[in-house]
Amino acid sequence: MQTLRRSPNPILVAAGMVGLITLAIIVLFIYPKVKHQWTAPLGPGLELPTYTLTAPNPKSTEVTVGLVTQANTQSESRSPTLTVVPSTTTLTPTATPKPLCGGPPFMTILAIGADSGNDYRYGLADVIRIVRVDFVTPKVSVLSMPRDLWVEIPGISDHYNITHGKLNQAYFYGGPGMGYYDGPGEGPGLLARTFDLNFGLRVDHYTAVNMQTFVKIVDAVGGIDIYLPTDVDGRPIDDKTEDMGYFTAGQHHFNGDQALRFSRIRKKYNDFTRMSNQNMVLCALREKTLSASVLPKIPQIIAAFQGSVLTDLSLEQLSQLACLAPKVGRENLIFTSLPQEIMEPGRVYSPSLNGETFIMQADYAVVREYIS
Repeated sequence: MQTLRRSPNPILVAAGMVGLITLAIIVLFIYPKVKHQWTAPLGPGLELPTYTLTAPNPKSTEVTVGLVTQANTQSESRSPTLTVVPSTTTLTPTATPKPLCGGPPFMTILAIGADSGNDYRYGLADVIRIVRVDFVTPKVSVLSMPRDLWVEIPGISDHYNITHGKLNQAYFYGGPGMGYYDGPGEGPGLLARTFDLNFGLRVDHYTAVNMQTFVKIVDAVGGIDIYLPTDVDGRPIDDKTEDMGYFTAGQHHFNGDQALRFSRIRKKYNDFTRMSNQNMVLCALREKTLSASVLPKIPQIIAAFQGSVLTDLSLEQLSQLACLAPKVGRENLIFTSLPQEIMEPGRVYSPSLNGETFIMQADYAVVREYIS
């Protein structure tokens, strides 16, 4: 009996061809563009200068696996040769833990709270934090930096002969509205270079948030809850001081405006007290974003504030950080600051102000040890 062979349905064949052509268009044209948008920095890149490593000194001691040879060619005399017999013990290699969430092993972020209102063309760095993210452990360490620390600021000496300033002024001088700095990264770029020059710290990325955006972020998550062990007095001390309010000891629920005012209180205290208050706000904000009511909304919140935050992180990197956040336990979220005892208050002449200004001074070598 002869078997009848059915001819292919022309409609199905045409649909299949259209599908293949569509897939080819996506792979060849759309996917590269979408991938570029996913991995491209959202703001100006830092482009920190690279350093050329010096070639090893041929006169240094040579070390090889299984055989150690002491050789010093600087001396004509021959040193005795020490030979180590290789061990027969088989070492089992230890598996290296992989970073979580597709991130790198480590990431160092310069986090900035700008005192500007709507944009990032002007303003001082009112909040400066060095954030180290460990994607392997996972762990996040946040180091508070005093904004009044006196430092050398590179690349702007052509303007009013400015070579030094407060740490927060490096961000200010780098702002595009000032026109002092022509390098990459705008305000965050010059601040990052200042850290590199003075303390040998090279950050990977930055993120800057102005005051109005901070208020909106806190309001977007429904406010934050903070317990104050003592009263905090932000009332003005003179006609020039802004009223930040008075916060009694006890439990508080802050909206965005209250959180901002509480974070800026300093006049009756000092910068270390203010940094401690700011860390309380950051901890409370972290707890709220990880709550069951807010955590599912994080992607939408990030998308809503994409144009309001200045950062060179990509959407891919932001998603990696958002993925890591709930995996970091409280014991692995560490807030720290430079010891107050290594800081010394003083006053110096500031060319930009054409007068004396209050500063904090410290031994750069000691600061380097804490930052490294």
